[in-house]
Amino acid sequence: MTFDHKLRHDYEVLALSGDNGEAVTSFVMSRRGFLGGIGGTLATVMLSAKARATGSAAKRLTAETRVLEVNGRPARVFGLTGPDGRAGLRLAAGERFRVDLANETGERTLVHWHGQLPPWMQDGFPWSQTPPFPNGTVESYDYAPISGTYWMHSHHGMQEQSLLTAPLVVDDAATLREDRQDIVLMLHDFTFRTPDEVLAGLTGASVADAHAQAQRTESAGSDDGGKGQSPAMPTMAGQGTPGMAMAGMNMSKAPDPAMKGMAMTGTGMTGTGMARMDLNDVQYDAFLANDRTLADPEIVRVDRGGRVRLRIINGAASSQFWIDLGELTGRVVATDGHAVQPVPGRPFPIAMAQRLDILIDLPAAGTFPILARLEGSVRQTGIILATAGAQISRIADGTQAAPPVDNSLEARLTAAVPLPARPADIVHTIALDGAMKPYAWSMNGEYWPHITPLMLKKGQRIEIELVNRSMMAHPIHLHGHVFQVVAIDGRALHGAVRDTVLVSPSGRVRIAFDADNPGRWAFHCHNLYHMEGGMMTEFRYQGIAA
Repeated sequence: MTFDHKLRHDYEVLALSGDNGEAVTSFVMSRRGFLGGIGGTLATVMLSAKARATGSAAKRLTAETRVLEVNGRPARVFGLTGPDGRAGLRLAAGERFRVDLANETGERTLVHWHGQLPPWMQDGFPWSQTPPFPNGTVESYDYAPISGTYWMHSHHGMQEQSLLTAPLVVDDAATLREDRQDIVLMLHDFTFRTPDEVLAGLTGASVADAHAQAQRTESAGSDDGGKGQSPAMPTMAGQGTPGMAMAGMNMSKAPDPAMKGMAMTGTGMTGTGMARMDLNDVQYDAFLANDRTLADPEIVRVDRGGRVRLRIINGAASSQFWIDLGELTGRVVATDGHAVQPVPGRPFPIAMAQRLDILIDLPAAGTFPILARLEGSVRQTGIILATAGAQISRIADGTQAAPPVDNSLEARLTAAVPLPARPADIVHTIALDGAMKPYAWSMNGEYWPHITPLMLKKGQRIEIELVNRSMMAHPIHLHGHVFQVVAIDGRALHGAVRDTVLVSPSGRVRIAFDADNPGRWAFHCHNLYHMEGGMMTEFRYQGIAA
């Protein structure tokens, strides 16, 4: 079956509500009016000589509301729009990150430049010194960026779940010399529920209590003498053993089709190829690739025999995927923006917040779906690469559940530019723990914000041993630094340099980094709801006041 793209909605006006209850009016253009802007940036980018010039004027980035059509229904979401009217930002090689962030969301916000290395007061994390800023105001940022594939997202409340996210690509001269078609693919999980409603469903609390919990989570970290008190999480009737059969599942609803043939256990699920573990806390309404589902995917026109750099960003709040190239073979050449020795393959795992740069040399002609398959499920999303005149067929969900995302790729990666060899000054173990009932997640038995910061001195080499004692995988992200993966499950390696690493259930991962950016830095699970449930701590440099 072939299909084309048609305009589906005329102009309309929706009355929206901000977090303070005030009315927010959003003018909704045609569906293509919104998505065309995104597709233009997230598809082929041909940089002109003028775009490569390093200007001194600040770029304006606007955090705003918009309406997105998903499964035939309009939904109020957020967006981050660059000066060209398209989603996100792209900086030329050598250009400074000079950005004026205008808040037009109708509520407070704060944006984190994920994977970048700015001074800590420009990182976009809600410390007491850097709180979210009000609607109608502008915050300015100015620092030297690092090149590669990055992204930006809100670190205020749970706005990230409501799509206050966008790509951030910083070009470099070597990549431009490749003369490849540059395609960005950004993944999201989507729900028509509010984030407060999602969190309430996970914790068994009321929506009001869930909202209050999210506000408490945003409180700046403090040294409470190591007591690490647990957050006030409600106790659900009949909770008993930690861990539940199907993570986040409302048992009054029909199970995900992926659950066919899988046995439920007290701590996870089992099935062909499945370890005992919990997957997919949240049952989402849709999964998006560049803001669109497979019912109406983005079609990216490519040349016959073309050469492509595919930049994949997992911006999902609580979902992990396998990237499926179908009949194509790709080479992973960068992870989280940092070059690695090329690794060939077709399926590649990608955890929450991670990025993969994949080089693909296309055959002569045809259509080439690039799919993101949800772990533990038959559900998927993606885009389609197509040469001129190629027939485009509709793609449904898969027939076989994807396996859990793991570290099979991580174990094959080797940094192109590793950290200099030197002994560690600090070796610190962090145990990751928690369960679905009660829905609480910790680091070394402490729950944010009642944590004991790890104190650092500039110039130290730090090694962190992450030990997962829970039955869920945790993508762990460090702000303000890059680290190298130096061991997985006790096996030493010269792994990738990156900013987010997955720690599998019952697994161990060791990372190393240099303390070269003084400040206060968050270290947390990038599953949004695990972070809200307490899985976050602070790395603080000596001499920096709380």
